[in-house]
Amino acid sequence: MSDSQPARSAWHRPMVARLADEEHRTATMLELFFDLCFVTAVAQASTAFEHELAEGRIGHGVLGYAMVFFAIWWAWMNFTWFASAYDTDDVPYRLLTLVQITGALVLAAGATEALQHEDFTVITWGYVIMRLAMVTQWLRAARSDPERRRSCLRYAVGIFVVQIGWVVRLSLPEDTGLATFAVLVLAEIAVPVWAERAATTTWHPHHIAERYGLFTLIVLGESITAATGAVRVALDTHAPLGDLAALVVGGILTVFALWWLYFAQSAPELLTTLRVALLWGYGHYFVFASAAAVGAGLALNVAHATGHGHLSDRAVAAAYTIPVAVFVTLVWLLHHRTTWRRSAADLIHPLAVAAILATTFMPSPVLVTGIIAALLIATTLVLSARGGVKVASP
Repeated sequence: MSDSQPARSAWHRPMVARLADEEHRTATMLELFFDLCFVTAVAQASTAFEHELAEGRIGHGVLGYAMVFFAIWWAWMNFTWFASAYDTDDVPYRLLTLVQITGALVLAAGATEALQHEDFTVITWGYVIMRLAMVTQWLRAARSDPERRRSCLRYAVGIFVVQIGWVVRLSLPEDTGLATFAVLVLAEIAVPVWAERAATTTWHPHHIAERYGLFTLIVLGESITAATGAVRVALDTHAPLGDLAALVVGGILTVFALWWLYFAQSAPELLTTLRVALLWGYGHYFVFASAAAVGAGLALNVAHATGHGHLSDRAVAAAYTIPVAVFVTLVWLLHHRTTWRRSAADLIHPLAVAAILATTFMPSPVLVTGIIAALLIATTLVLSARGGVKVASP
């Protein structure tokens, strides 16, 4: 934290905007605690998604997962950008953040019912708790920051109105559920665009990039945890060790490669304008969702190796290869294509994605996917050494 932001919290201090070029701006312990609690919701969504796929309800599972994960991602992202500009670390700020964490835990408790049975009651109330706490935070900022008061008030009003919509949605006929969800999602996404037009908040590029990177790490770690649990169950049921070894090696290679790929670019250098930052931030919905889905796909493949589930070999393979392909594609688009530079990466990344998708129809798709992902990293490093593509050290 900067000299203007004491390490210890005060009872109350004005919520003055922090400097966008503040030095040594890093994630706080409260933000890390916030992330860890949110991962509970990610884990619940991932587990429920795996269950839906295992039961053969692919379309229902994918749609439900996309809807549940939006609530998790959007609430997390909004707090992250707010904190980047207005983290005062006083008692009201901490208490409101803890209220948001409570909402995240409520959301996590309702994730399974929402995904498997389309009962969004609990998850909606958990989401609304988080968002109403953010309304209070924005009102505090509006009171203390005259220069950006219009922007803060737009955030507060916009978020509040949309929350009314989410609550009303619970009483609407079931056949309107998907349409109303889409409308409210568009409204949520539009609020920051509308609010920032009044005055741009002082988000910190390095802080934002670090926060997104940390959440990516946690979600990838959750994928490892889910897969480890599946392997343990498989060992207890005496599954063939050769099949399990291929799954474990492939899964480890894949997750290691995804980590390397994500942190091979210097994200703060990309966040130079609000337009690019919004595109980059919104695009991470697919990065986070696919990273969590990789764990679900790996666990599904382990279960399939033990004779559980109702999916074909190809469908089980696709549950793993598609999330990996989505992750690689989105990281390439967000971290490379946003710079509009042309290099060999314009060729090797699409080729790697095509090869990963092709492994869906091959024997040992998880192992082959891991090998392809590792080869992608190796090729990128070779090209970097030759000056063909610019990468950063993970």
